[in-house]
Amino acid sequence: MLLAVLHRHAGVATADQDVFINAVGGVRISEPAADLPVLLAVLSSLRNRPLPAGLIAFGEIGLAGEVRPAPRGQERLREAAKLGFSTAIIPSANAPKNPIEGLNVIPVDRLSQAIDAARQLND
Repeated sequence: MLLAVLHRHAGVATADQDVFINAVGGVRISEPAADLPVLLAVLSSLRNRPLPAGLIAFGEIGLAGEVRPAPRGQERLREAAKLGFSTAIIPSANAPKNPIEGLNVIPVDRLSQAIDAARQLND
């Protein structure tokens, strides 16, 4: 389903590709907030361009291409900053009211905005 949304709302066709997702250590990905980072990783692979170092992303992707908030978004961001991440692409609804030291937060509403943000970070 995510690949269909990527095609419809970002213009990235994957019908001619074999797409496999593998999490380190065999961890099962069952959380909807993994949708955005999975799609960014797929796009990174298709374009043969790595995502920027220090990037974290989370958010559920809806069928209309919207990026939905994740539970405990503030806790995720604070923990990411503690772990040394420098940039976060997150749902706008999870945007912190106060800045988090050492973390550049990029709030997005749509999948296309998240892809543009990741592309700009790479340029």
